[in-house]
Amino acid sequence: MKISLTGIKPTGNIHIGNYFGAIKPALALTEKYFGVYFVADLHALNSNPDRQELQQLIYEVAASWMAFGLDTEKAIFFRQSDIHEIPELTTILAAVTPKGLMNRAHAYKAMLDKNAELGRDPDDGVNMGLYTYPILMAADILLYNSDVVPVGLDQKQHVEIARDIAENFNRIYGKTLKACSLMMLKMFPVSMDAR
Repeated sequence: MKISLTGIKPTGNIHIGNYFGAIKPALALTEKYFGVYFVADLHALNSNPDRQELQQLIYEVAASWMAFGLDTEKAIFFRQSDIHEIPELTTILAAVTPKGLMNRAHAYKAMLDKNAELGRDPDDGVNMGLYTYPILMAADILLYNSDVVPVGLDQKQHVEIARDIAENFNRIYGKTLKACSLMMLKMFPVSMDAR
């Protein structure tokens, strides 16, 4: 069965917009795909959250998925940081990812633009977690041989970067990683971040 992968960062409380714009359509995909769902707690570290607050948000996101009907017979559900292969694959993928590709990532470019507008050093407030966010997302996607990655429009570029990273890895090491599809993108007009 083909795999659909969906993750939500625990960066705020789940609200009705998350449910209708992301969670409900993601859960509906289990009719056609095997669902792989996760709480993207490693991604949340980019904003240096308070430890206790982050832990509470992780529980709230997990409880929301279960309350909204996640069927563990049709899907798996996990906390990203529990899968040690994700940061390991992130390191491997970082070794084959051109810096120029990361320079074009919209989150990084937005931070550079904001700093320029405020007259700050270009890299003020930029941590490597933000800079390499697309590589971590690529590891999430590629580790599970995902076929479909339903995301909000704000994440489209990151999925495209994941595809570029997979193609680059395959050029170097032979066809190993599966490039995923964005075909479900239009179903998700909102961010997959909890806000």
